[in-house]
Amino acid sequence: MNSLFRRKHYTENTDSGQLNRVLGTWDIVFFGIAAIIGAGSFSSLGEAIFRGGPGVIVLYLICGFACAFTALCYAEFASRIPTAGSAYTYAYASFGELIAWIIGWALIMEYSFGNIYVAFSWSDYFTSFMERIGIHIPDYLTCSYTEAKKAFFNHSNNTELINAWQSAPVIGNLKIIVDIPALVINGLITWLCYQGIKESKNFNNFFVLLKLFVILLVIAVAVGYVNTGNWFPVNAEGTSSSFMPNGFAGVMSAVSGVFFAYIGFDAISVLSEETKNPQKDLPKGMLISLGLCTVIYIILTLTLTGVVDYRKFDGIGDPLAFIFQKSNLNLPWMEFIVSLIAIVAITTVLLVFQMGQPRIWMAMSRDGLLPKKFQQVHSKNKVPSFATVVTGIVVGVPILFTDKTFILDFTSIGTIFAFVLVCGGVLMLPPKEKIKGRFHLPYINGKLFFPLLFVVGLIVFYVLQPDFFHNLPDIKDPKEGEFRLAIIIYLIANLVLSLLAFIKNLSLIPLIGLSSCLYLLTGMSHENWFWFGLWFAIGLVIYFIYGYRNSKLNISSHGSAGTH
Repeated sequence: MNSLFRRKHYTENTDSGQLNRVLGTWDIVFFGIAAIIGAGSFSSLGEAIFRGGPGVIVLYLICGFACAFTALCYAEFASRIPTAGSAYTYAYASFGELIAWIIGWALIMEYSFGNIYVAFSWSDYFTSFMERIGIHIPDYLTCSYTEAKKAFFNHSNNTELINAWQSAPVIGNLKIIVDIPALVINGLITWLCYQGIKESKNFNNFFVLLKLFVILLVIAVAVGYVNTGNWFPVNAEGTSSSFMPNGFAGVMSAVSGVFFAYIGFDAISVLSEETKNPQKDLPKGMLISLGLCTVIYIILTLTLTGVVDYRKFDGIGDPLAFIFQKSNLNLPWMEFIVSLIAIVAITTVLLVFQMGQPRIWMAMSRDGLLPKKFQQVHSKNKVPSFATVVTGIVVGVPILFTDKTFILDFTSIGTIFAFVLVCGGVLMLPPKEKIKGRFHLPYINGKLFFPLLFVVGLIVFYVLQPDFFHNLPDIKDPKEGEFRLAIIIYLIANLVLSLLAFIKNLSLIPLIGLSSCLYLLTGMSHENWFWFGLWFAIGLVIYFIYGYRNSKLNISSHGSAGTH
């Protein structure tokens, strides 16, 4: 058992020198904005608004709050371990090899599957933009087989998907339905990532400025049409007006769509070896980008829900362009601009995620947990060449047979799980010497503060949601029942954390980050957990067949050197 949790000791020069250190603080900020503001605002925001109503901004605040404390934990790790690998590397130093593998496996899912969703979103905007300029792409070439089949047999109202299934050519018994734009953009982004970090940086910074401009333009134009009455719509029963028309459970059901918007700041933590001063620039860049994006999301959500009734966002994949359609504000020039820039915005998200994945594989390969080929660095471009190509394949193939909804939930649960372990890992780190010019996570003793916050939070929750603790046996809605069970488990977990904080004088900041991320997991359904568990079962099989045997920390092969 001890060998499964052997830890790797990292020094400042660990595995460094192979990649180009060309990124400064504002390059990190721009990469963060590129990853955070993209599919979350231009695509999944529509579904989140439909589920949670105007009150979904509460979820953005919760996610922003959780991510802020998590980002502080990432920043602490980045200041100690300035090497590529993100949460995987951090877990290896704090929890040990088995947990590091689990995190690495989760990050493979996060980046690869996340980019599949982003590629689908890019295709949606690209297709609609081409329609606006008079170029029609057949429906069966702009969606996945699974999406079309599901829509047809479930009698969906999505006419494009229904038409794709009905009009698709057939070879044998197989309908030819494939999302060509999604496959093409995946190939182009993989090629760009292969060219080098400097080329990717310049491309990214220009496009980030462009999409920030259009988002500010959307807010500036739409704010004059805001009807504050839309922020308090009548509930489904027509009995009362509420900021949360579907209740708090409805808000929490949107957690996948909302949290997906935030996973980008994790992606930039893999750029440690390409940052000039990772101990200073990386933490600062992560926190600045997270703060800016949270403010933008809240203002954007208030603007959209103020302009159009939240119920109209059902199934809308292009919410920013949607509000300017003829049936809403009827501003075709804005609809055209947003559709065009959305293509650019989502492209930058693809870029950052596609850069992150190969560096995770490279870090795992360096430790012997994956074949040596994954750590191969291009002699001229200075990028993990083999891993970059494999990433393009891993993202491209599932585009042929999966759908957006499944990918969205699958990606979010893996990311939140990784955040939980990062915050928990910081609690296990030994004290470090303060060095001027480097980030240092402030220590605030959580012995009394965290238990007090838990008790106060419980009281406030009871006051705001008194019905939660009443009539539990009478719950008939399975989703409501799942949510309540998850909350009860969450409260028990926080009680345990409160006891540990009191006994061991744990640091308050990572405790709050850990508690916040655990709360986000309460919005996940049993189906999410099933597929998540299946993914990890596959990962564990691979680890014990290959990773455990070939690990550079394998005690039977290398003795105890390198562990502590």
